[in-house]
This record gives sequence, structure tokens and C-alpha cells, in this order.
Amino acid sequence: MNSTSLRSLTRRVLFIGVWLALTFALASGVGLRFNPTPSLPMGIYRLAPGLPEKNDLVSVCLQGEFAELALERGYLEPGSCPSGLRPLLKRLAALPGESVDPSAFPIRSVDSQGRSISPVLMPGVVPPGMALVLADHPGSFDSRYFGFVPLDRLQRVEAVWLWPENEKGHHALKHAGLERSPCVRSFKHP
Repeated sequence: MNSTSLRSLTRRVLFIGVWLALTFALASGVGLRFNPTPSLPMGIYRLAPGLPEKNDLVSVCLQGEFAELALERGYLEPGSCPSGLRPLLKRLAALPGESVDPSAFPIRSVDSQGRSISPVLMPGVVPPGMALVLADHPGSFDSRYFGFVPLDRLQRVEAVWLWPENEKGHHALKHAGLERSPCVRSFKHP
């Protein structure tokens, strides 16, 4: 490859990289969210109007020590949250007053890189003003590992476009169904 071809290729790669970065920044600014992880169906989501209800897909920004952990371990890429990270997309699994039993779903002691990770969620009742968010994928970084999140920080999202099913039949909303999960039982707390 001669130097002219190399410079041309370098410019093209740089242009594409800048174009993609600007596209994702603009998309985030207009309420679009991209999910590149198996936590939920991979695809593009948009912020939706209205208050989140149980089983809705939601966007939430981590804060504090769990945002720092996500950054340190590379669980989340840079994004539009106050922490500088990308918002998480999860399913709203339980609301205030509902009982949760974490022993009813998989809890891992190590992450995908073999690093120790400890669950913080304990059996009990979701406190007022808080919510439990879970993913459809058993290896997801969700409320099992960072606990309840403030309900007022959740934003509803809707799928705009989802990756097609693969040859094994894994797709989109096939893993949905947390409303049937034994880890959440509804009751009104006195």
C-alpha cells in the first residue's frame, strides 16, 4: 500500500469514526438509546411519554459508587448520564410495596471477566419511592448488584428497531416475561 492510499484510508476511517460519534451523540440528545448488550434485546429504543409501570422497559442513570464500579470495570460506555456513562436499559420488575426474593433468580459471584461481584439485593419489600430494575439476561448488571433505584429517575423507553432473530432463535422480546418471575410477589405493604 502506498502512502497516498494509506492517507486516504486513514481519512476515511477517521471520518467514519467522527460521523458515528456525532450520530450517537445526536441520537442520545433526541431521546434515542442504543442497547448493544444482551441485557435486553439489542437494538434502538426511544424515550416514551408517561410514568413507568411494572414490566415497562426503562432507562436509568447509575450514580455514586455503582456508577464508579461500572466505569472502572467497563460495564458501561461513555454517555449522557450525569456520571458521564451511558444509561442502562432494564425492565421495571417491582414497585414500592412489592416483595422481592433474590434467591429466585440467578446471582453470579463473578462477572464475565472473572472478577468478583457481590449482590446487594436482599429479600424484602421495595421501599417507597424506589424500584427494582432487572434485565432479561441472567448475567446483566442490574438491581441484583446495585440495589433499588429511585423511581423518579426512571424513564420509559420503547423499542424502535431490534436486531433480527439469530439462527438459534434468540431475539428481541423472547426473554421477556419478568412479570411471571418468581422473584417478585405483589402485595401492599401496610
